[in-house]
This record gives sequence, structure tokens and C-alpha cells, in this order.
Amino acid sequence: MKILNLLLIAVVMMTMSSCAVIGGIFKAGAVVGIISVVVVIAIIIWIISLFRGGKQ
Repeated sequence: MKILNLLLIAVVMMTMSSCAVIGGIFKAGAVVGIISVVVVIAIIIWIISLFRGGKQ
């Protein structure tokens, strides 16, 4: 019985920690995705400004 309780506790701890890890991965993925979009938009704006700027 004692081994079963320890096994159950171990399984619950592993499950909870893996959920936290997966949550962290998704949060990091969202942040990286937002930063990537901002960088791409900034590059597009910079390229457009190069063509519109012409000779000053």
C-alpha cells in the first residue's frame, strides 16, 4: 500500500511538472512569435522607407 501511495504521488508530481513545462514552452512560443512579427513588420517598413525616401 505504501509503495502504491508513493507511486501515485510520483505520477501526480510528474504530471503537474510536465504541464508547467508545456505551459512555459507555449508562453515562450507566443513571445517569440510576437517578436518575430514585430521584427518582420519593422523590416518591411524600413525597406518601404528606403524606396520612398529617394534622393534627399
